[in-house]
Amino acid sequence: MGFGSYDESEQENQDYDTEFEDDDGVTTTESDHDGDVEFEFTASNDELLDRLEDIKEET
Repeated sequence: MGFGSYDESEQENQDYDTEFEDDDGVTTTESDHDGDVEFEFTASNDELLDRLEDIKEET
């Protein structure tokens, strides 16, 4: 058999395990967060816009 060749009979005899257990997956609800998030901005809108313009000029 040459390089890259395969035996077609091997392709027919492949056994795939398609049974999945319930504990194999990820539980997405195990770290839910029901709290609140609050932000307090100390800069004015003008200061924030000026900073945004500075950032744009840097790139």
